[in-house]
Amino acid sequence: MITIDTRIDSTSDTFATQRAGMQALTDRLRALEQRAVDASSRARSSFQKRGALLPRERVACLLDPGAPFLPLATLAGYGLDDPNPDTSIPGGSLVAGIGFVCGVRCMVLATDSGIDAGAMTEAGNLKLMRCQDIALENRLPLIHLVESAGANLRKYRVEKFVRGGTIFYNLARLSAAGLPVITVVHGSSTAGGAYMPGLSDYVVMVRKRARAFLAGPPLLKAATGEIATDEELGGADLHATVSGLAEYLAEDDEHAIATARDIVASLDWPRVDQTPPRPARAPKLPAAELEGVMTLDHKRPVDMREVIARLVDDSAWLPFKPDYGPGTVCGHARIEGHAVGFIANNGPIDPAGATKAAQFIQACNQSGTPIVFLQNTTGFIVGKASEEAGMIKHGSKMIQALSNSTVPHVTLYCGASFGAGNFGMCGRGFHPRFCFSWPNARTAVMGGEQAAMTLEIVARQQAARKGVPVDEAALAAQTAEIVANFERQGSAFVTSGLLLDDGVIDPRDTRAVLAFVLATAREAAARTPRAMQFGVARF
Repeated sequence: MITIDTRIDSTSDTFATQRAGMQALTDRLRALEQRAVDASSRARSSFQKRGALLPRERVACLLDPGAPFLPLATLAGYGLDDPNPDTSIPGGSLVAGIGFVCGVRCMVLATDSGIDAGAMTEAGNLKLMRCQDIALENRLPLIHLVESAGANLRKYRVEKFVRGGTIFYNLARLSAAGLPVITVVHGSSTAGGAYMPGLSDYVVMVRKRARAFLAGPPLLKAATGEIATDEELGGADLHATVSGLAEYLAEDDEHAIATARDIVASLDWPRVDQTPPRPARAPKLPAAELEGVMTLDHKRPVDMREVIARLVDDSAWLPFKPDYGPGTVCGHARIEGHAVGFIANNGPIDPAGATKAAQFIQACNQSGTPIVFLQNTTGFIVGKASEEAGMIKHGSKMIQALSNSTVPHVTLYCGASFGAGNFGMCGRGFHPRFCFSWPNARTAVMGGEQAAMTLEIVARQQAARKGVPVDEAALAAQTAEIVANFERQGSAFVTSGLLLDDGVIDPRDTRAVLAFVLATAREAAARTPRAMQFGVARF
């Protein structure tokens, strides 16, 4: 191992400018997250009148005090249902993350019923399915605190309805995989939402508050003419004494959550030694400097070893083929004692860099070492020389190695993620175990200027072939429109709103986040749940 020496002057004007820019983006992230909290909190008085806890209060009661909690997809849905960035409420009306309940690492979900009565949204569905996938891949019990008015019929979309079936498919798979699914019903759980408790292994319902039915009273009357009250149709007492849907009755939210904790404690869930193989050592360079390390201008190069030096134990690492394909940075290090391989970009990926990365991925698979991808690339290099050197062939080696790798992959969008570089560096389409973004990250098939110039060249060539003059005004308008479109869609806030990552994080939190997910993956590899052919059926 060698110590990575920094060449960055943290007292320079350039560093201060970059830090200020990153801080502004991080402040925006926190403001957006707070917007969802505030929107939910506006329902506080109505919750208090019925003696109920707000969704985030329920989550706080469920989690072990002082234990770490990793929020997921906090910007989900930003700019979707409401395209106005100044009013759009992120989060998908779902609070989600990985935390500890009675010492057990769990996937925790809570319908945010403080927002539109917890009505299900497209973003919320996608977020829920993503969290189910994470629970399945990382062998986590899943706890869902439910209170939802069901689908928003005013915003009905047939594709949302059809794709939503995956939620129930995933619940059945989790149970069959030996991963307990625990649902606490705090209020309404209607229509498709009724299958949340129906496909759970353990169900807790709050007396005189919880409701579960395939059709609520209005729909029942519209469909059959039958008239029934909420309680008669699907109240907690009915499900605990007649239908058998609920195993446990609770008197209020606190009692219900305490019961859920008791269930987790009673499972005697196999504990895994969380002690990493090596003692953790803090980086020699402060994490706070990560704010000033990254330039916000993606045309300016960044030595990603400066990032690695502020993430890894003792700022030490073992570089892999440092002088071969140096634009692609590979090497071994540790984070909080966990062994990890890094692949990062100091520019475009060239043939040598792709070949090196492919070999390094295979070597990490041989040793079972997780890989962290730090994306900061304009893509695979283009040009006559690179084509002659076999860029397509060598890039395909990297894609092949990545696609068939079996060790955990964690992807972090640190800067640019352009073109096929997004794919080769384990973008969302390559199913990393976890995927996060820094607030400055930008993702696109190419830069907006390059896209506009490409289409301008095509337009001029077409005009020349037809022998007609170029409409310069129209071409300028087209260029401006294309650049604006690429700029808008490339933002980390937009891509995270589309669930193209698992969340935007403060760069200063990166080491803690990586350590948490590496420990999660390590636990998963060491645990063998009692899988069954089918999930636990309800009788």
